[in-house]
Amino acid sequence: MRRNVLILGLLSVGLLAGWCGHALAPSPAKPRPVEARGALYEWEKIQVQRFKEAAPSVVYITTTEERARDFFGLDVVEVPAGSGTGFIWDAEGHVVTNFHVIQGAARAFITLADGSRHEAAYVGGAPDKDLAVLLMTKTPPRLRPIPLGASADLQVGQAVLAIGNPFGLDQTLTTGVVSALGREIQSVTQRRISGVIQTDAAINPGNSGGPLLDSAGRLVGVNTAIQSPSGASAGIGFAVPVDTVNRVVPQLIARGKLERADLGFEPVAPRLVERAFGPQKGVMVGKVYRGGPAARAGLQGVGAEGRRVLPGDLIQAVNGKAIEDWDSLLDAIEALPLGGSAQLDIQREGRRMRVPVRLEAARE
Repeated sequence: MRRNVLILGLLSVGLLAGWCGHALAPSPAKPRPVEARGALYEWEKIQVQRFKEAAPSVVYITTTEERARDFFGLDVVEVPAGSGTGFIWDAEGHVVTNFHVIQGAARAFITLADGSRHEAAYVGGAPDKDLAVLLMTKTPPRLRPIPLGASADLQVGQAVLAIGNPFGLDQTLTTGVVSALGREIQSVTQRRISGVIQTDAAINPGNSGGPLLDSAGRLVGVNTAIQSPSGASAGIGFAVPVDTVNRVVPQLIARGKLERADLGFEPVAPRLVERAFGPQKGVMVGKVYRGGPAARAGLQGVGAEGRRVLPGDLIQAVNGKAIEDWDSLLDAIEALPLGGSAQLDIQREGRRMRVPVRLEAARE
């Protein structure tokens, strides 16, 4: 009996081993054949080509800041401060980026598309516009400035491409459309930036300062901000329009700052205007500086008659374009050339008047 059980057991083990050996035997499987892709669609070809053309003009910016190592030793060391994107403006090595990318930095370094790293000097900035210019201390050969387009004729629905370094991942392309025009965002100085482009092209931390391109590969904006509770792209990004960039950057290169007109008066805060005179649309002149453009034009500030407060001139339009507040007045004035004049539509004691004011550069 025990002998029969032993024989049956050996037979079972043999059969099991044979079955396992057959199941685990190498399969003669081969890779599946690849199906032909065919030609790319025309819109794909365009995007690929635009990226290839623009990528050499886009740079990666890293910054460091100085910190004291300890309280007693006061040894100063440099530590990484942040990173962002920029683009080559000209063959001399000027690079444009957002002001907030380099704000507070002790040193800045630019990494080109070929991987080479170059130290850069700060040339100038316009915090109100969130724009800044750096200059590579040693100009590399064969720099490719980015082609410029226009933002005034952009249309909602128009295709756009964003190139940048989100989360430090270099040379990343995202695509989308112009979602809206004429938006307003706040700069680092809390001054409004007007005429901003809204896009649904994915923009994430690290994209700041990078180019927003149209389908022809031309710069139409500088990516500057996202609107998202999490800080990551949620389909709403903003870019400073290239028409503003092309006006500001040459001034930063030439003078290190944005030269603006000074009208020679201080406005009255809107809440004080409303409290004293009721709701008003426009900018009320408060204090007029002696010898300034406003004084020479005859503008009148807030005054007093006994215990009664007299309103100052209420500026309601510049060259026929309505304004509502101080930011919109500054935007209108900044768009005009220095040395010329502006026609201010004002309200004085219930009467409408037009007053010419000469635009002079602000004094330091």
